Amino acid sequence: MEPRFRRIKTRFLNGRLTMSKNPNQKLKLLYLYQILLQRTDENHKLTTDELRAALERCGITAERKSIYSDIEALQNFGLDVICQRGTGGGYYVASREFELPELKLLVDAIQCSRFITEKKSNELIGKIEHLTSDHEAHTLQRQVYVSERVKTLNEQIYYNIDALHAAISNDVQITFRYFNWVLNFSASPRIQKQYRRDGARYRVSPWALTWDNENYYLIGFDDDSKEIRHYRVDKMLNITITAEKRDGGDQFSKFDIGNYSKRTFGMFAGDENTLEIEFDNNLIGVVMDRFGKDIILNSNTENTFVAKLNVNISSQFYGWLAGLGTGVKILSPQSEAEKYLKYIKDISSKYTHF
Repeated sequence: MEPRFRRIKTRFLNGRLTMSKNPNQKLKLLYLYQILLQRTDENHKLTTDELRAALERCGITAERKSIYSDIEALQNFGLDVICQRGTGGGYYVASREFELPELKLLVDAIQCSRFITEKKSNELIGKIEHLTSDHEAHTLQRQVYVSERVKTLNEQIYYNIDALHAAISNDVQITFRYFNWVLNFSASPRIQKQYRRDGARYRVSPWALTWDNENYYLIGFDDDSKEIRHYRVDKMLNITITAEKRDGGDQFSKFDIGNYSKRTFGMFAGDENTLEIEFDNNLIGVVMDRFGKDIILNSNTENTFVAKLNVNISSQFYGWLAGLGTGVKILSPQSEAEKYLKYIKDISSKYTHF
């Protein structure tokens, strides 16, 4: 072997021997990638010397020139690394998969989601914080208020949703147990689960998941009643995915989830009916928020309008009307107006002793 090639081989082997003493050296580019993502943003930059020091704390030595070439490699890979020159300058990641306002929206959605338990909410928010720099994650933490919010107590909810999506994708039925909360002063704790159907398992063909009134609901074809029904996901336990194909495809093809959610108040079941209701003009925003823009409206008097609405009649619907006070009146059918009047009288009878 010629001396020139022998020297090259010796340097190569020495390099390999040096690398073997410090296996982290092979991971230099990955560590640099992690440091830039975690520790830099538009308001927090790292100089070349600071990047070298950060790598040194990871057990990695780096020359200034290698930092330049590594950052160029990361830029070619797609990482948006910017170098700001001058006083206070340095390298920073300028853009990410998610911008900070988008992460704030995700955090807000998790905080407001009653169907996600407090424990799972904190876990998810912790994962979201890893999608930005440590500095911006700190600003997210200051805006997180989970512990005082009303949250579901069912820790299975996260896995329920995953199982339901899997069953829908695989076109198969599920079985589960369904419960309500009941009050029992002789028990401890006083608020207890009470299984419906005496604990017998429901068999349902799952067709869709929908969000309403701060809760997740499964829309499915019930095997017993042979009807499309809804079930609150956080009240479903021990979901089992079966091998049997779903039923109710014909019924679901005619089913409009959007209209179903609009006419079913609080997802409380009831008989569907078409009502003509008089509203004060200043309540048009309230009506639109509930039923959308595609509703039949007619002018009534100078200060009122009449809306023709399809609703599922329930105590929740009556409660919504009562919340609008004297600004609302059922015009037809007369039978529904009388039922609502009875609802109001039944409430007022609770206060006759005053």
